[in-house]
Amino acid sequence: MYERWEELLEGEPVDALWVCLPPLLHREPTIAALHHGVHVYLEKPIARGLEDAQAIVVAAEESSAVCAVGYQWHATEVLDVLRAALDGQVVSLVSGRSMGPTGTRPWFLDRAQGGGNVLERGSHQIDLARVIAGDVATVQAAASSVPLAQATGERGDIEDAATLVLRHRSGALTTVVVAWLGAGQPGTYEIDVAASEATLRLALDPEFTLTGVSRGEQVEARSTQHPFERSIARFLDAARAGDPSAVFCTPADAAQTLAVANACEQALATGNTVAV
Repeated sequence: MYERWEELLEGEPVDALWVCLPPLLHREPTIAALHHGVHVYLEKPIARGLEDAQAIVVAAEESSAVCAVGYQWHATEVLDVLRAALDGQVVSLVSGRSMGPTGTRPWFLDRAQGGGNVLERGSHQIDLARVIAGDVATVQAAASSVPLAQATGERGDIEDAATLVLRHRSGALTTVVVAWLGAGQPGTYEIDVAASEATLRLALDPEFTLTGVSRGEQVEARSTQHPFERSIARFLDAARAGDPSAVFCTPADAAQTLAVANACEQALATGNTVAV
């Protein structure tokens, strides 16, 4: 049993490391593992800030090891069906909702350490919006001042509910609604997509299904494997094959999602439109 990750890396041969520390602490163990040639599954977000994220990206590019970032919804099976249904079409609007309870952690309640709901929960939706509608150019954001989960529990310096507006370089618009609800409240996790010839709904946790219409045809698909399990399986396959590009979400991709999330944080703080 090791009490420090440094002792683990120096103490014995390690094939793969799972980094699930608070975001502010991701940089050092991830880079050290990659420098040792150890494959890394890094829980999302890639880091708390872009400087640490870029350092991880560089370390991954210089290492022979595989590094995957755990944006598990990126591994949702029916995303392939969604992309096929949208092929050749222009996406106009993406509308995401992430509303539900979650376990609290001290660092989650501390904006400086974990980024609160925008980074910890909203970035899942930002990641999917980028997959569906492409890179983001500018963002706007607003938060509610009314507490939800924090009304009866431990309090921090983060907001319980916020709306993010992303303007994609393609001209598409994404709205993301994030709400941290009290224990026992039902959750809603889904994304609607409006395109030139399609209206689709991606139901996320726990259904992971796709329904809607594309070019006059009904679209119905159901995932056969949970995205979390699929993400881990893909990481292990990539590690065995020595192929860093085979993971669902690379450090470089996750760093772009972080850039959008950090811009949303700035928009929340200032009330301004912020360029990514």
